[in-house]
Amino acid sequence: MKTKPATKPESKLETIFHITTETEWADAKKNGAYTAPSLEKAGFIHCSRSHQIPAVANYNFKGQSGLILLEIQESKVGPKVVYEDLGNEGQEFPHIYGLLNLDAVVRTWPFPAEKNGTFKLPAGISTP
Repeated sequence: MKTKPATKPESKLETIFHITTETEWADAKKNGAYTAPSLEKAGFIHCSRSHQIPAVANYNFKGQSGLILLEIQESKVGPKVVYEDLGNEGQEFPHIYGLLNLDAVVRTWPFPAEKNGTFKLPAGISTP
């Protein structure tokens, strides 16, 4: 397992994403912070970089509806963000080790599945 702390260079503002439901996001706005089931189970909130979103969504959420993407400005996240390859997949994913403060979420994106139940990156989100 590879683990490294996220770097937050002054000249580059990193954007990460989290897939959640409209209901969970509404609850977060009422409660003042966002949590995910993975925070209790694994100790962190799973996130992705833009190019990782379709594969993550198709693996974990295929056919589901009512999903949104949280666009998160990493430099605004209060808890520690760590990039890890926990599945030995050859790529690191950002993980947030604590409740996500709402002011770090700079935008929400509708994230509907295609007719066949798969997901693609929404128009307007660019990849590196």
